[in-house]
Amino acid sequence: MSKKEDILSSFSSKFDVKVKTQRDRRLWASIQKKDLLDISAWLKEKGFTHLSSLSVTDWIDDGKYELTYHLWSYTDNVLITLKTKISRKNPVIKSVSSIWGENAQIHEREMHELFGVKFEGNSDLSPLFLEDWSGVPPFKKDFDWREYVKEKFYDRNNERESGYYD
Repeated sequence: MSKKEDILSSFSSKFDVKVKTQRDRRLWASIQKKDLLDISAWLKEKGFTHLSSLSVTDWIDDGKYELTYHLWSYTDNVLITLKTKISRKNPVIKSVSSIWGENAQIHEREMHELFGVKFEGNSDLSPLFLEDWSGVPPFKKDFDWREYVKEKFYDRNNERESGYYD
């Protein structure tokens, strides 16, 4: 049995999660928020030692954020993608930094800054890029970037730029 097949069968039975094969050596699983830490720790034990990326998709109409974790087992050349959804109004989830260390910490810090997701247990969610930012996180779909640019970069009294305020 290959590593991929072993992961597929044991993952599905241990966590009652359906794991799909997207392509050769690419697995995909939608999980419950409450299971994230247990599944992550189990996958790390199985050789998925690298959290290569963490992203957030803003499903504004559904009132949800979808968090996507890409985990690599380089020894077995297998990538598993975990997806979980959290509330947009109260975007809180447990941090995986206790499992993947600084690698997870920096990804979570970025998603906190850009989307406002709070990662419980992450000891450093200080600004990464936006040191003086005080508004709505800029990657949220309800962030009005046109209004922001107008306020921050245009001068109402400048003849060439006054047209932006009509």
